[in-house]
Amino acid sequence: MSLQGLTYLFVGISFAIYIAIAIWSRAQSTSDFYIAGKEVSPIANGMATAADWMSAASFISMAGLIAFLGKDGSVYLMGWTGGYVLLALLLAPYLRKFGKYTVPDFIGTRYYSKAARLVAIICLIFISFTYVAGQMRGVGIVFSRFLEVDINTGVVIGMLIVFFYAVLGGMKGITYTQVAQYCVLIFAYLVPAIFISLLITNNPIPQLGFGDKIAGSSTYLLDKLDQLSIELGFNAYTENSKSNLDIFFITAALMFGTAGLPHVIVRFFTVPKVSDARKSAGYALIFIALLYTTAPAVAAFAKMNFIDSVQEVEYKSAPAWFKNWEEIGLIAWKDKNNDGLINYSSGDALEGVKPSYIDERGRYGERKLLNLPDISNSNEVYIDRDIIVLANPEIAKLPNWVIALVAAGALAAALSTAAGLLLVISSSISHDLMKKILMPKITERQELFFARCAAAVAIFIAGLFGIYPPGFVAQVVAFAFGLAAATIFPALFLGIFYKRLNKEGAIAGMLSGLIATATYISYFKFINPVLNSPDNWLFGISPEGFGFLGMIINFCVALTVSSFYSKPPNEIYQMIDEIRKP
Repeated sequence: MSLQGLTYLFVGISFAIYIAIAIWSRAQSTSDFYIAGKEVSPIANGMATAADWMSAASFISMAGLIAFLGKDGSVYLMGWTGGYVLLALLLAPYLRKFGKYTVPDFIGTRYYSKAARLVAIICLIFISFTYVAGQMRGVGIVFSRFLEVDINTGVVIGMLIVFFYAVLGGMKGITYTQVAQYCVLIFAYLVPAIFISLLITNNPIPQLGFGDKIAGSSTYLLDKLDQLSIELGFNAYTENSKSNLDIFFITAALMFGTAGLPHVIVRFFTVPKVSDARKSAGYALIFIALLYTTAPAVAAFAKMNFIDSVQEVEYKSAPAWFKNWEEIGLIAWKDKNNDGLINYSSGDALEGVKPSYIDERGRYGERKLLNLPDISNSNEVYIDRDIIVLANPEIAKLPNWVIALVAAGALAAALSTAAGLLLVISSSISHDLMKKILMPKITERQELFFARCAAAVAIFIAGLFGIYPPGFVAQVVAFAFGLAAATIFPALFLGIFYKRLNKEGAIAGMLSGLIATATYISYFKFINPVLNSPDNWLFGISPEGFGFLGMIINFCVALTVSSFYSKPPNEIYQMIDEIRKP
């Protein structure tokens, strides 16, 4: 069967499973819709949490970042993994014991303020829509390349699937759908990794093949990558080029951002007991580790195969995968020296790359503003980082069924996280905004109706992000993590461990963290990207790492402002004592 036929088959089967699960687990109450009735087992919740957590950024973009950044890319591994541990230890059990539906519910109750709840809703929606933009870009890339449909159609199909199981099933439907999606995505990630590890190192375990010798050679894989990187004008693959301060700040921003992500936190509300929240956190860490320990190996294998596949190859004889990705604009070649050979090295291949556009056929691509070579260097190849994992099986000449499986896995990763984020947006609007602030007298049935309507609107907006994506996946997701670190995490952490923090301090802290972080990241990433360099950054801190400084600003403002106002009521002290009891 052809690649396209296999892809349609695998994607169609997986979509049919998701729809069947949604029908089977339809939400009948607000408890079902928001927290799956608190009936999810720890193992199932661990798998659902892993799927919720391992988004398109983890599946599609992380290995691509590591492939291009080398050791610098390890900040994503350390930050995202360490952040999950932080969440499991510091927040999850206490929030589960609190026993409410949403993160704004905790903040509104803990800080005895509708204003605090409203600020939390604003921060949460800001974070969630930023994060979901990255997922929709991943959906667009997969549909455009593997299913050969225009981006509009691809995103609409993906959104209809999410609409069906998110609106119909709520958290209950999403939970069991995410269990299935985890199985799809982890199988799709590990199978090609094992194949390629065998081909390159004769070792069937990617994590070990990563540090092994190249098959038929006495040279270690990483030593060879170091040598090739230096020859091509890059830094050695196993050495850092970022400053230690920036590495620390990026890692910290990702860690604390992880611990403040509302769509991950809410997963711990779905289990029957507090002890189950701890167990599901442990299971999730095991499930996540399967992909995260494989990602560095996938990155190294992909970088090696990519260089071997294109370097100094005659363009008219370029491999089919190169032409396929070039057709949709995610790879571009400019013959700077007119020798007809592809030359990949350090530097920008083209002048002025705009993040994204939709071409006249409605397909996703990259627009070259001038479409002229950057003559300041000899590099002739532009390659989008997000295609590394998706193109890896093609580059390695694996069977078509493996390539189709990776496409299905990428869609599972993107849609599972998108569904979790959209449900968080929906529940915040229906439960926290409508029920708790604007219309407190509505019935449970009306609240469920508003929740489904909010989910439908959120899915429509997410679809627009898929059609007009603001940047490559990991870039957009890093923005969301920075915002989460600077806004939600301090309010939750101080709310549990510092009784004296009052509503005035919490509100001032969240707003200051949000404004400072959003302003800094927006300026360098979107308003004036020409200045996005270490020479212009504050203290040499990159936009990806600024969320940690935003978090520090939040802490300082919250504690300072809190000291000028009266302490919280006695019932708040009692509530905190109760949720902190072992």
